[in-house]
Amino acid sequence: MTTPGRYGSFGGAYVPETLVPALRTLEEAFDAAIPEAAFQAELDRLLRTYVGRPTPLHRARRLSEAWGGAAVFLKREDLAHTGAHKINNTVGQGLLAARLGKKRLIAETGAGQHGVATATAAALLGLGCRVFMGTTDMARQAPNVARMKLLGAEVVPVPHGAGTLKEATGEAIREWMATSHEAHYLIGSVVGPHPYPRIVRHFQAVIGREARAQILDAAARLPDVAVACIGGGSNASGLFSGFLEDRGVRLVGVEAGGEGLATGKHAASLTAGRPAVLHGALSLVLTDPDGQILPTHSISAGLDYPGVGPELAAWKAEGRLEVTTATDAEALAAFRECARLEGILPALEPSHALAAAARIARELGRSGVLLVNLSGRGDKDLETVLKAGSP
Repeated sequence: MTTPGRYGSFGGAYVPETLVPALRTLEEAFDAAIPEAAFQAELDRLLRTYVGRPTPLHRARRLSEAWGGAAVFLKREDLAHTGAHKINNTVGQGLLAARLGKKRLIAETGAGQHGVATATAAALLGLGCRVFMGTTDMARQAPNVARMKLLGAEVVPVPHGAGTLKEATGEAIREWMATSHEAHYLIGSVVGPHPYPRIVRHFQAVIGREARAQILDAAARLPDVAVACIGGGSNASGLFSGFLEDRGVRLVGVEAGGEGLATGKHAASLTAGRPAVLHGALSLVLTDPDGQILPTHSISAGLDYPGVGPELAAWKAEGRLEVTTATDAEALAAFRECARLEGILPALEPSHALAAAARIARELGRSGVLLVNLSGRGDKDLETVLKAGSP
């Protein structure tokens, strides 16, 4: 990062002047809290006793054999409280919000996991909670809508546009503009204006720290390749941060190929995006030649977003991050394979990572070591999977 909030040519804070004081206050609170022993002790306590960290590293022996023999390890973020990595960030930001004296949390959600995690943190800390969710996502993620409501959150439907994460994020930002004096906008990924990408990466970096130590213990060496799915990019940022300086470890991000890149029905921002400003930051965004945001498609609600975190865009530009895609069909096949061979139902988001990991494992052969971030569990996706065809 060359200047605060910049990652190469990406990043920044492209927001109305009314939000600048709120962002500055948030950054100052974050900078003061992180080195503070009492704040870190409380965060560590909650991660351990509430979130359930450290999450285990599982050697997937049957997948390893099916994929040609490379040693495949799954970082089990699906076993964290609420069923995904999102809780790492919401607990951290929730503590910051309480420190700032905020009364409510505002959030956007696509797959619903961030909404559930935000509602969970709000309940834990005694804060109000309002979650914006596109109506398309509400229909395909109904179990998570029910969970949010049971946790005490108000779920606000966003019917316009495609009714997915982009529209939900826009509405959440508008709400925040009107209520920033008493509400904290808890962004769920490494997107948005500075300092959010930095804050979310910090709270998700626990994934990479744990995974690095665990695989050194389990395999007696670092992996050849670390793989994670990428929508906005928080789980990938968290995992990859643990290996960023290890140049011998390839970092592979897997985007939603949807029905295929040639069809235009995908959500592959790093693969096919152009530099543009979306939701307060300059990054790679799916736009037409005139700069208009293109519609996206993915069977996975959590990957159905036309942009990506600015730091990941910079990692790609620098050549540190390799990017590939997996189609809806490939993700569904990987979901079913993981269920049959490992007894684990992965969310459709990391099923994209599993689909790409199968290809990479065959390239590595039996001497290879492959680490995959299993960022969430698949309970929320069962209806979608069953609608797509018989198990």
